[in-house]
Amino acid sequence: MQRNRASIWRIWIEVIVPCLFLTLTPLRADSGKAEPALPEFKDGEAQVVKRFSDPDMWIRHDLWVETEFDSDGDDRLDRMHVSVTRPRQTETEGLKLPVIYVTSPYFAGTGPSGTEYFWEPRQQVGEAPPERKESPEVERKGERPIISKSHVKTWVPRGYIVVHSSSPGTGLSQGCPTVGGDNESLAPKAVIQWLTGDAKGFTTPDGDDEVTAFWSSGNVGMTGTSYNGTLPLAAATTGVEGLKAIIPIAPNTSYYHYYRSNGLVRHPGGFVGEDIDCLYDFIHSGNPENRDHCNCEVRNKEMAEGFDRETGDYNDFWAGRDYLNDLGPMKAATLMAHAFNDWNVQPEHSVRIYEALKKKSVPVQAYFHQGGHGGEPPLKQMNRWFTRYLHEVQNDVENEPRAWIVREGDKREEPTSYYDYPNPAAAPVTLFLSPGAPERGSLTIDKEPHLGSETLVDNFSFSGEALARAEWTDHRLIYATPKLSKPVHLSGTSTISIRLASTRPAANLSVWMVSLPWSTNKKAPITDNIITRGWADPQNHSSLRDSEPLVPGKFYDLKFDLQPDDQVIPEGQQIALMIFSSDRDFTLWPDPGTELTIDLDETSISLPVVGGLKSLESALLPVEKDKETKGEKGEKDKVDGDGDDGK
Repeated sequence: MQRNRASIWRIWIEVIVPCLFLTLTPLRADSGKAEPALPEFKDGEAQVVKRFSDPDMWIRHDLWVETEFDSDGDDRLDRMHVSVTRPRQTETEGLKLPVIYVTSPYFAGTGPSGTEYFWEPRQQVGEAPPERKESPEVERKGERPIISKSHVKTWVPRGYIVVHSSSPGTGLSQGCPTVGGDNESLAPKAVIQWLTGDAKGFTTPDGDDEVTAFWSSGNVGMTGTSYNGTLPLAAATTGVEGLKAIIPIAPNTSYYHYYRSNGLVRHPGGFVGEDIDCLYDFIHSGNPENRDHCNCEVRNKEMAEGFDRETGDYNDFWAGRDYLNDLGPMKAATLMAHAFNDWNVQPEHSVRIYEALKKKSVPVQAYFHQGGHGGEPPLKQMNRWFTRYLHEVQNDVENEPRAWIVREGDKREEPTSYYDYPNPAAAPVTLFLSPGAPERGSLTIDKEPHLGSETLVDNFSFSGEALARAEWTDHRLIYATPKLSKPVHLSGTSTISIRLASTRPAANLSVWMVSLPWSTNKKAPITDNIITRGWADPQNHSSLRDSEPLVPGKFYDLKFDLQPDDQVIPEGQQIALMIFSSDRDFTLWPDPGTELTIDLDETSISLPVVGGLKSLESALLPVEKDKETKGEKGEKDKVDGDGDDGK
């Protein structure tokens, strides 16, 4: 009886009330018919339409979309739980609108967020890890028919339908979570196909009563942040028809790059000890009856056999979870968004996809800010992107500058436009090391011969910040430029070339670029201290797929990139290169005592400097000398100018 009452009430809210409302709308004097509600546009942006803006008049319902895979082994194609929020006019006036689609593994609740169920970081590099404590099962949350209310207040009033779905093996979606497996790409593909009429939707997870998306225009856009930003890219790699535009925000584009760095076992910033199986446990909120099967096949078999916490090598397991390898069919117009100081999902994730899409001639822009994890582009920028590709309004967005970067101290809503990223005026400048341990050495443009070597002693007990601030310590090597006489703009990726020897067969290698003096102000901007950083496993000096034990005392050459950046280092600061071993906020914590010896003659860092060598040379001149040079140049320019005028 209670269920019947609920059904009657739902019909009253979703059908009868909108129809009654429709009869009360003003009539056109010339035709006697109701004025249709339509999307409105101004200056290339979809505008808020009053008749789309009353949440009480929105229609909400849920359904299940059938996919092309069976990931939970029950011999039935998995169905994804989908919810819809749309203006009533899509029911009462036959209005068809484009769709903003958001999918996530988080909508139905997650597991414990502490480190108790992570891997113990206190582990010897290159050895088998201690056993991990299994996380308790996730208790599913959420009410039907609403999976999530995100994005509806922004986009429904602007003439869009908002659709949500739960990822495989989460919430009321069937299947198993795979954290980057093929089903996480094929699931949103199926939902998009349903929105374009090419897949089946049903009113129940196991019934035969079909439901169609008669209200969809067939144009779909996707967005989301972090994992929710990864899935739009995953869907786009399938090349599915109808997916016209995506806005991934801080997306994880490769699980290897998320949990490893250049052969090294590395953890996301703020989550020391997390690995891909921990994330699996964190999101696995699906059907309790299928959890044992999923745990056995995915977590305890596929992941346990593939993720390799002993060596950190790249392998087929990780290659299958790297979306850069799957971009072939992709054609959706892409607006990437990321922060240069995101140490959770680091900026290389978006930059690598951005660079690849440019080569594919896919319409692409990038929005970068100077903050931490997350941070969507300004609404105006997102609105123009979706208006162009979903409403198909010719607003010329595809001809705007490709790169939009929030400069230091500016508001996130006010990015500066650039022709591209990296800044086309940037050029690599190589800096060399001069000795100074255990204090500070020098970082110079000119290379000096026969400098010898310097040695550091690993000790994970000290944080990177403590090492950077230390005046004297044998736990790191640090090399700094003179104080800058003018700001230096870095734009792009720094690359280190290093020759080192270890006293043990395996060791961590961590590299930071920092701005000194280190600011201890708790309210200081995130850009004040760390410029960029990177990590590598010396055992992978010759191949990312094959590590080999180091011969103690033997020197090896490594070359690897640090994280991409675009930052202006202010006048009065010093740019410093810090080399150390274990980074307690990111790497494993082996027993202290490993010694790394750095060959200074064969170690250098390449910085992407806007203006190139001349710009950096000018900034490294002493202030008085720089003023003198400017004065001389000014006099010369004046004479040359007079001569030209006299001709």
